[in-house]
Amino acid sequence: MGPVLAQKPNANYKYHIHKATSDIKIDGVMEEEAWQSAEVASNFHMIQPMDTSYARARTDVRMAYDEQNLYILVVNYKPIPGTLIVESLKRDFNFGKNDNFLLFMDTFNDRTNGFSFGANAAGAQWDGQQHDGGAVDLSWENRWFTAVKNEDDKWIWEAAIPFKSIRYKPGITEWGVNFSRLDLSIAEKSGWAPVPRQLASASLAYTGVLVWDQPPPSPGPNISIIPYVATRFNRNFSRDKGMGRSFDAGGDVKIGITPSMNLDLTVNPDFSQVDVDVQQTNLDRFELFFPERRQFFLENADLFANFGYSTIRPFFSRRIGLGVPILFGSRLSGKLDKNWRLGLLDVQTAAQDDQPSNNYAVFALQRQVLARSNVRFMMVNKEAFNFNPEIHRFHSRYNRNVGGEFNLASASDVWAGKVMLLKSFSPDRRGDDFAHAANLNFNKANFFWRWQHEYVGSNYNAEVGYVPNAARNGYFKINPSIGYLFFIKSPKIISHGPRMFASTFWDKQRQLSDNEIVFIYNVNFINRGSASVWAASDYVRLLRPFDPTNSGREQLATGTEHRWTSTGFNVISGPQNLFTYSVSGRFGGYYANGSRTNFSNELGYRFQPYVAITLRSDYNDIRLPAPWNRTQFWLVGPRVDVTFRNNLFLTTFLQYNKQADNVNLNTRLQWRYKPASDLFVVYTDNYLPENFMVKTRALVIKFTYWWNV
Repeated sequence: MGPVLAQKPNANYKYHIHKATSDIKIDGVMEEEAWQSAEVASNFHMIQPMDTSYARARTDVRMAYDEQNLYILVVNYKPIPGTLIVESLKRDFNFGKNDNFLLFMDTFNDRTNGFSFGANAAGAQWDGQQHDGGAVDLSWENRWFTAVKNEDDKWIWEAAIPFKSIRYKPGITEWGVNFSRLDLSIAEKSGWAPVPRQLASASLAYTGVLVWDQPPPSPGPNISIIPYVATRFNRNFSRDKGMGRSFDAGGDVKIGITPSMNLDLTVNPDFSQVDVDVQQTNLDRFELFFPERRQFFLENADLFANFGYSTIRPFFSRRIGLGVPILFGSRLSGKLDKNWRLGLLDVQTAAQDDQPSNNYAVFALQRQVLARSNVRFMMVNKEAFNFNPEIHRFHSRYNRNVGGEFNLASASDVWAGKVMLLKSFSPDRRGDDFAHAANLNFNKANFFWRWQHEYVGSNYNAEVGYVPNAARNGYFKINPSIGYLFFIKSPKIISHGPRMFASTFWDKQRQLSDNEIVFIYNVNFINRGSASVWAASDYVRLLRPFDPTNSGREQLATGTEHRWTSTGFNVISGPQNLFTYSVSGRFGGYYANGSRTNFSNELGYRFQPYVAITLRSDYNDIRLPAPWNRTQFWLVGPRVDVTFRNNLFLTTFLQYNKQADNVNLNTRLQWRYKPASDLFVVYTDNYLPENFMVKTRALVIKFTYWWNV
């Protein structure tokens, strides 16, 4: 079994890269002698809509390098001359809404971790760090150079990626590599090394081989200093009429300990320019999840953040600095060698109001086993300084988590799974303080299934994690799913088929508390659009009082039982048209023999490539017996993205949330005057919905500079 697991499916696809024979200017023009002598990768394979033929859209790739940079030049020939389908010039664009080309590099040849770079057909940049076999974290960004030239019959992408911007092992002469092309005019996704259609083209299990004529050059001393200065003006109209002013300075330092290990330091970090969260109407009994967006926590984030499951995370970085300033932090992360990865994080926050000063320390270690699987170990420690139980009565003196897990990933990516065990340590919670979960996935083109089960003890406590269901005071859960796709020959439909999943909870007395069974039928169109209908049956026995409107009103009693059925639909348009849409609906029962109707949509229109307008809305109509009667919630979020050019962006986002009784306006101007160096101007208002009176107002001007020492 070992040799079978270790076999690389696309090991025969080899691209030979040679040192550039001339200087290369990044301008999207293939006139240098170095490009004339470089090897050409062509004859791409279709991935979607089907994976059984060569691509219709021709793509030619050339690569070269010198002592400082890795170079790539790609000629993307247009199957329909004159076409151009892009959403905007926004960085890290939406993959499915843009003609684009992406490079995936497995720099350790471990089929697990890597880097992705690319561009859409109008020149917008894409960069991300790959983990867990091919997932791409687009929050990661670094310093590199790119240009796109568009012509009637083709568009050309050219880029220089400094060796200092990526991590790799010195001395090895083979990396994993693949190239991905999406052409929306014919709704075709293709790759140089073939990838099964059910998998993402980013899958590192299916990379070919980048063969170096000599080991890649050492990046040399790799130190980046990224200082910032920021000034703020803010006013809280409900408290006083004065304008507050402040000035802050701080920054980050990135030190390449080795070409594969990086040390990040931060002092007085500022995150004012980070995109605002997309608000959600919360009708759940448990906490909602919002992703991390702060730059300091993002490189090699999977080492820290991906331990466990989406609902059992021992570490969730957004718990750090929640309502209090971060004073300083350090993070050492990366590869020790081909098989070992290490992550160390330490962050110190200030004391504020009734919150003590806390230190957060995380240790993560990962060892690759078999072909693409790994085992992980993690320790998380939160420790309060100068803790006073009378002053800090709503906080704890310490909280610790220790755990291990095995992650299965087969060589072909058909099988995947995880087994995990966690234990917590808290001063006042002992016994039954562990959590366990496991899952196994099987995924072929037309048949897929998944089994997952979880156990969380009544005293398990992850104060720096994300475990929303821990509020159940301990539970057992199973979550199986199964599906099948029928592939057909049709001018419009590529596949259709059923899918079913269930989610069932038992309390610690092994009494059923929740059960949901959902049946879905999907139709997938050749133009990359989709449609589905579904039906569901729900049962809930409340383990604690709950307001079914989640708006601070009367609560249903603990122990009451609720049953209902519901139906719904979801339609997503193909991305080729200037006007795109996603529409969904839900109809049926709700708590207390009531009913709930929901309509959600996202409408988009683009004036390509400079303006993209999106209107997102969510409407809930809840009808219950007295005392709740009828409750209606609107969540409306129009957004306008203006990309004047690929280094000057303006985003205006307005969100009206009836449940939160708030209107939020956020406008952000970003000028990337040099690679990875920015000027931000961010304006934020919060209003009362009934009369648009201002509650709070803030203006931030922030300047950052990326300086390579």
